[in-house]
Amino acid sequence: MKIAIINETSAADRNDDILRALGGRRDELINCGMKKGGEQPELTYIHTGFLAALILAAGKADFVVGGCGTGQGFMNSVLQYPGVTCGHIQSPLDAFLFARINGGNCVSLALNQGYGWAGNVNLRLLFDQLFTPEWSSGYPEHRRESQARSRSLLRDISGATHRTMAEILGALPDGIVRPSLRYPGIEELLLSQPCADGKLDEAIRRSYA
Repeated sequence: MKIAIINETSAADRNDDILRALGGRRDELINCGMKKGGEQPELTYIHTGFLAALILAAGKADFVVGGCGTGQGFMNSVLQYPGVTCGHIQSPLDAFLFARINGGNCVSLALNQGYGWAGNVNLRLLFDQLFTPEWSSGYPEHRRESQARSRSLLRDISGATHRTMAEILGALPDGIVRPSLRYPGIEELLLSQPCADGKLDEAIRRSYA
């Protein structure tokens, strides 16, 4: 699995903790958000929500680990876009249930609120429960089929109620698109290989022209 880590400005200094908590797994980690406070361009949760959705839509990552001070801002930002199922995860139990019931492709972490002593340990335990072979297995077991139907319906709803990501990219203001796409490493990630979605690939390349 390719996991993108996308920190925004208020949680930039938690980047090292996230990387350490995810370390030792077989997943490929793509660290493409802010690595420390004060970096430019400064990415707010508005920018990182857009980037997370774009990276998922372009097939550059299978899963995004994001967040902000409370986790609420990033979650609300990323859920404005198609094809994203994001959970607000604060504990290993949240991660356990999200992985089995919702089987989404993004999580939003509270990286300042309540992040005190042993906060880094909580992250590691949380990821242990999140990235499990029992992904989308259902919980409790007798709810498995109903939950699978709900996940499928949610994907259909997202497709029916949103513009395509290619259309969105062309419609968003420069204040969101330019800082996000110009952030160090993003251009290389997005342009390294063509997207499976040809229209999105064209839209991304036009943005860099």
